[in-house]
Amino acid sequence: MNKAIVFGATSGIGYELTKILVQNNYKVAITGRRLEKLEELKAQFPSQIIIKQNDIQQIEDLEKVFFEMVEELKTVDLIVQSSGVGFVNPKLEWGKEEQTINTNVLGVTKLYTLAYNLFRKQQFGHLVGISSIASIRGNRSSPVYFSSKAYQKAYLESLYFKTKTIKSKKVFITDIRPGFVDTPMALGEEIFWMVPVKKAAKQIYTAIKKKKRVAYISKRWRLVAWALKVMPARILKQFT
Repeated sequence: MNKAIVFGATSGIGYELTKILVQNNYKVAITGRRLEKLEELKAQFPSQIIIKQNDIQQIEDLEKVFFEMVEELKTVDLIVQSSGVGFVNPKLEWGKEEQTINTNVLGVTKLYTLAYNLFRKQQFGHLVGISSIASIRGNRSSPVYFSSKAYQKAYLESLYFKTKTIKSKKVFITDIRPGFVDTPMALGEEIFWMVPVKKAAKQIYTAIKKKKRVAYISKRWRLVAWALKVMPARILKQFT
């Protein structure tokens, strides 16, 4: 039986992906802030789920919970980082900016370092980060959210480069870049190409099985990513 840890399993992509992993013969340790949602998942799969309540912003607690899960699982094949916050914040209210940084940058970085060092010690493992199409360019209404996702993208790529120093060649890094998924994290109005969360989770699981380096969810967002990369800032400024 494969073993996985999913951070941010109380809703959205993390919640649905956990169910898919269990259905595909994984034992899964799940974390999140809302204990009742963790217990709800465990009730569905009591023999295959371990729950640990955790807020990824609490760095010291995050490390403690991480090693508790590793100790219980013994070895870990897959770690999925699905925790995240984001706000439409054109007035740059500091409370919203700070919360986003604490979760999407500080907390995520701590988790990525813990995961990478574990896999380097094991000589195998697969780290999957849920970043975003927002990682490609900036945005005037949600600057810290878009910037935090760009940071995650660069950090995951850096970890990918570091895997080349691991002798076994069995440590993998995947950057999942969803477009709009039907979750509370879908920012803004007049959202197009919205993907149902269950469909998104299935596509992410497919990318995990294939050990993709980068996967856009859904695949059509790869076209958007290409357009964003080549579009001059003076033009993009009119739409973001």
